[in-house]
Amino acid sequence: MLVPLVVVLLVLVNMVGRDDDAEGDDQVVDVAGTPSAPRGDLPPVEVDTPAVTPAAELACPVLMAQLPLELAGETSRMVDSDSLFAYAWGDPATVLVCGVEPPPGYVVGGPSTFLVSGVEWFVDTTDPDTYVWTTVDRNVPVQVRVPATADSAAPTALSPIIGTSIPYVAPTPAPTTD
Repeated sequence: MLVPLVVVLLVLVNMVGRDDDAEGDDQVVDVAGTPSAPRGDLPPVEVDTPAVTPAAELACPVLMAQLPLELAGETSRMVDSDSLFAYAWGDPATVLVCGVEPPPGYVVGGPSTFLVSGVEWFVDTTDPDTYVWTTVDRNVPVQVRVPATADSAAPTALSPIIGTSIPYVAPTPAPTTD
């Protein structure tokens, strides 16, 4: 006898809740601003990616799931790569690849390192068209290729996401090739 009574009470409560919700349906919400372009408006970017390591297989999905659709005012775009761990925004593209090799030429505390929101980056500026930012204090390095015409807004915006997604490790010098 108690079970049917509980069921009747739940139905009544549910019906009363619907009536309250129906009153709010007439409200109009004012949304300002320009909408972002859909992700598919730009052609896919071809991205060379390294072979996926077991460490990248564990760490990179967490990062990839948190990447924004818009970064530093640029809309994301499709990527054509052999790995799921590549992402791009804008034209010319800013490209992120998770699970890269440690950067060659990195020296702990060297002049080309920058700490941004708790993430240490090595920045390679040898290519006049693209600056390559690579994390040096994560268990899986993340690389962000930024057009030389852009500023550091993309790596700056990505630093907190990377910092909470990819575990920290103490930076070590790049291996030397003798």
